[in-house]
Amino acid sequence: MSSRFHKPLAIVPAYNEASCVRGVVADINRACPDFDVVVIDDGSTDRTADEARAAGADVIRAPFNLGIGGAMQCGYVYALENGYDLAIQVDGDGQHDAGQIGVLRAYLDRHPELQMVTGSRFLEHTVDGYRSSPARRAGIRVFSTLLSAITRQRITDPTSGFRMTTRRGIELFARDYPHDYPEVEAVVMLHHHRLRSAEVPVQMRARLNGRSSIAGHWSVFYMIKVLLAVMVGVFRARPNVEAGEQAPVTAEQTI
Repeated sequence: MSSRFHKPLAIVPAYNEASCVRGVVADINRACPDFDVVVIDDGSTDRTADEARAAGADVIRAPFNLGIGGAMQCGYVYALENGYDLAIQVDGDGQHDAGQIGVLRAYLDRHPELQMVTGSRFLEHTVDGYRSSPARRAGIRVFSTLLSAITRQRITDPTSGFRMTTRRGIELFARDYPHDYPEVEAVVMLHHHRLRSAEVPVQMRARLNGRSSIAGHWSVFYMIKVLLAVMVGVFRARPNVEAGEQAPVTAEQTI
């Protein structure tokens, strides 16, 4: 099946993921051979960059750890500057199944009114696979309720980073992207810029490396910080990005 998108990119943020990033890149190349892959090495102290290059990915190395938001904005700037019309985030920890990328792309092909689609673990109860810990799911329910009220549409998996954006989304996120809690805040940002999004059910795997930010005694603290960040994000001013507008930043400036 042909796609209306002709230059797609997979952005892989990775921090000390030497043990699994090569496999992540290989999975993307196997499942979606027409996608270019760029790995954002977010200040790793291990061989993440070397392993990513060995797998055939382009690599941008940050001089220090930017966090997931800074790493992803760097990836969006790279996508903007190199003329990509489609970009998907695939985490370097192995949680996102590259075999599901085609599901998101097909949905955007069928719905040209959308600028972003998110892979959700919770949209359909029949979807098998990894669904995270009870503490994390409790946090997700809180964020889902808040974001659904703000956007006036059903949001079931607001912490999912498995997201695909069109050129309009690339332009927006290259110029202005939340750095603290990007998965949740980006939903609010997209809504305030009057861009449209949707969720599709996908399968995810348990992460091969690292741990969740919403875990154990940190879960309540994390939720409070995210809720405050969302409320600030609701009222803060943002640059308006129109179709075709260029973001006044470069990949070098971002990192």
